[in-house]
Amino acid sequence: MMRDPHLQTSATPQATRVTRRLVTAPWRWLPALLLAPLFLAACTVGPDYVRPAAQAPAAFKENAGWKQAEPRDAEPRGKWWEVFGDPTLNVLAEQVSAANQTLAQSEARLRQALALAEGARAGNFPTITGNLSESRARASGNTSAVTVARGVTTNHSVSVGASWEADLWGRVRRSIDANEASLQASAGDLEAARLLATAQLVQNYFQLRVLDAQRLLLEDTIAGYQKSLQLAQNQFAAGVVAKVDTLQATTQLKSTQAQAIETGVQRAQLEHAIAVLAGRAPAEFGIAPAATSATLAPPVIAAGLPSALLERRPDIAAAERRVAAANAQIGVASAAFFPALTLSASTGFQSAAFAPWLTAPSRFWSLGPALALTLFDGGLRRSQTAQAEAAYDATVATYRQSVLVALQEVEDSLATLRILEQEAAVQREALDAARQSVALTTNQYKAGTVSYLNVVTVQAAALAAERTALDIVSRRMVASAALVKALGGGWHADRMASTNKGG
Repeated sequence: MMRDPHLQTSATPQATRVTRRLVTAPWRWLPALLLAPLFLAACTVGPDYVRPAAQAPAAFKENAGWKQAEPRDAEPRGKWWEVFGDPTLNVLAEQVSAANQTLAQSEARLRQALALAEGARAGNFPTITGNLSESRARASGNTSAVTVARGVTTNHSVSVGASWEADLWGRVRRSIDANEASLQASAGDLEAARLLATAQLVQNYFQLRVLDAQRLLLEDTIAGYQKSLQLAQNQFAAGVVAKVDTLQATTQLKSTQAQAIETGVQRAQLEHAIAVLAGRAPAEFGIAPAATSATLAPPVIAAGLPSALLERRPDIAAAERRVAAANAQIGVASAAFFPALTLSASTGFQSAAFAPWLTAPSRFWSLGPALALTLFDGGLRRSQTAQAEAAYDATVATYRQSVLVALQEVEDSLATLRILEQEAAVQREALDAARQSVALTTNQYKAGTVSYLNVVTVQAAALAAERTALDIVSRRMVASAALVKALGGGWHADRMASTNKGG
């Protein structure tokens, strides 16, 4: 309400003193008026959040046939890629965490979610505004209003105002809950992106190292085939064999040389992919070829219990947090059915002349509550509530689906590792037999008891067995990285706790 300094009253002296105190210091009363609705808060509308149930069996089916981890084989924590024991891989993983552009996008989205959460918390506090203005105006001389001043008028004004919406029905609280849950979901998205990027790095890196091993194998094979060609040429020069033996040896040698060159194509592509993961241009990045053929073996990884996936998978945690955010949005939509109470207050100075502008007679103030309720909106609020409920149901389905997919990924990786271990054992036996066959057949050819076609056949079989064994090694290393990724890497849901604090 506005106080007119020219208004005369017949109030008692005591009432005049009370009025003067309220007029001269209205801000003394503002905190009490703003805090009063806290005692009037009835309830928070909308359903309270309960984590939806998700199917999680007691144990992984494929664990029954998989080598169980020993107590020393702890679950991966933190820098999980270090379980592979490769210094070059460790350096590359750090580069991926620091410079990967997909992670930079997720980190920016996390900061955006943090800002939204902070903005939602601002609803708990009053909005304070200030205004300073000076205006000149001239009213129409033909107006019929008798109160309009004639001629040009000047108005000087300075004021401070405050307004606050009392959160009687929990709309602000639900908005804060929704934004904080979304913030935690964004934190889970960032860790899921980090896990995916590092898993891709590990898989690409070991595929590249297996190609290095294949290159060394082919180089050793080429050296052996050159000796075989020299042997065939010597046999032909001595008149022991026909020209066809040298042609067969030459064909075998050149074909193997072509295979060695072919490995360079896939290796270059893997190197380029690693460069992009590390946030580098492929032209400025390189991984030196391995000088020796290192023995690659997947580490033993503890799969744990299926229920642990709910805490160890960042994508599952993010999906669950989105369910909580959607649940809070139902409360936000439901609060629109109830009246909104807003408390506002303002005070300042206003004068038509500059000299008495900041004097007591020029002071004005106003304060008071306002209660607003939408009486008819054509079903808009009902529609918005139905939308929020449907969005909640969708996030629940997404959460449950993410759990099922996670269980599938773990089972797939465990089955792949179990079966590949069996295959590797059988392949080692086949490789040993192929190597012995090459040695025996070569000696028989030197003795002149078999043709060179027999040598070519067993040598081709031995090379195929060698390459198959390396392919199995590559698949086992890739499956190991996939298992760690499926288990959530080194992440744990406890890290969500720091997200609310902006950590």
